[in-house]
Amino acid sequence: MSIHHLTTPISSDDICNINAGDLVFLTGTLVTARDDVHLRVVKQHNPLPVDLYNGVIFHAGPIMAELPEQPGRFEVISVGPTTSMRMEKYEHEFIEQVGIRLIVGKGGMGSRTEEACKKYGCLHTVFPGGCAVLAASKVRTVRNVYWLDLGMPEALWEMEVKDFGPLLVSIDTKGNNLFEKQKVIYNNKKEQELQKLNRYIEEAFRI
Repeated sequence: MSIHHLTTPISSDDICNINAGDLVFLTGTLVTARDDVHLRVVKQHNPLPVDLYNGVIFHAGPIMAELPEQPGRFEVISVGPTTSMRMEKYEHEFIEQVGIRLIVGKGGMGSRTEEACKKYGCLHTVFPGGCAVLAASKVRTVRNVYWLDLGMPEALWEMEVKDFGPLLVSIDTKGNNLFEKQKVIYNNKKEQELQKLNRYIEEAFRI
């Protein structure tokens, strides 16, 4: 496992040698984008109001508070990751159309995202679950908000972050999928352990 520090904008060269299982810390611009944003871009063909080419999206629905002394300006109260698999049906096309280089979310993603990461040069990473306040502490400022008509959790929140992480790389640019590989290892071990358990039961009860 290696540790990498990335700063936006991120080029394909910046991430080509980062492998599944590595850790990443991010500095720069991070934009939240969940289900409704993906739907609006991929299915409804609406152009994004913010340029995300060589950028980073965060599968997250933040809790924001408007600053009383600065109407229209917000601060982050909490910003925990959303289960990334919810975006699986749209992510391949989103990566292709938008040109993002890094996705932050929770849990693994499937084969179509693997294909897109390999074909277009993108990483999927995982932020630790249950650490929404820690994530908020890494946000230096909220620069802007777009598509607020979708509601606070679904809007595009553009934030500046510093040393945002640790982010575990679950899919790399070679298409290696850490979560899927671990499932195979687990299932193989599970079968072996079940066989041992069955033998023990047979011997103990003389079946």
